[in-house]
Amino acid sequence: MEVIDLVEDTVVQHIPGIPNPKGFHLRSGLNKLFVGSRKGKLFIYDGSDYKLITTIDYNADVDNLRYDAASKRIYVGYGDEDKAAIGMVDATTNQRLDEVYKIGAHPESYQMEKSGPNLYVNLEDLKQVGVIDRTTRKLTKWELPPKYEQNFPMALDESEHRLMIVTRTPPRLVVYDTSSGKVVTTQPCVADVDDLYYDANHKRVYIPGGQGFIDVFQQKDADHYERIARIATVIGARTAGYTPRAGKKGLDRIFLAVPYSPNKDAAVWVYTVQE
Repeated sequence: MEVIDLVEDTVVQHIPGIPNPKGFHLRSGLNKLFVGSRKGKLFIYDGSDYKLITTIDYNADVDNLRYDAASKRIYVGYGDEDKAAIGMVDATTNQRLDEVYKIGAHPESYQMEKSGPNLYVNLEDLKQVGVIDRTTRKLTKWELPPKYEQNFPMALDESEHRLMIVTRTPPRLVVYDTSSGKVVTTQPCVADVDDLYYDANHKRVYIPGGQGFIDVFQQKDADHYERIARIATVIGARTAGYTPRAGKKGLDRIFLAVPYSPNKDAAVWVYTVQE
């Protein structure tokens, strides 16, 4: 894993020893870095010197991580089929908790409500979206539209009760009403998508795809989305991060991971969101 200084544009730290690193979460308030591994471990590092604090074993494929500020818990998606689940770690004590949500398929991207109990998770193997009520622990499943599959990325517009996913087959932005579980719209978009971001400040959706573009959709209202830009990148660049800076115009940024090719070194490209 690499740590990059975004002011100096330099790599300041290499963190070795993580087999097939996947999702990560930096918790600045606790000064800790959490990193998942496809080999079934969660690695926890000191956020200052990046020294390993501890590791926690899971059965397989520790992937997406999320943080719940209210409970100070790291949510950990891991496993496949009957062993697939979303578990929890106390971020203050670094202890794995007994509470687990069994979901029946490997959890891809998932999002948690801040003002409600629901956790939404892409169950790509089942061609479904799972909804977990964290109070009752009840699991509900929503179907994808017919002949849609490979739902990996997800974003949540909690204020408008809209959940956004992207499917790879066909390449579509799919928007659900979280109150009813019904699809309100689908829109063609860039292909080979792995990440998806909703910009609440500008009411926009950012979709980087390995087809070689970033698609930008404007949310006209809760049920209507219009593509307003298609930005050329490079083939294979589908992993990205988005950093909203509320109240600071011109500082919302998208960081796009550009893979190595014979004619181009691997790099991170930085895009600044325009008003």
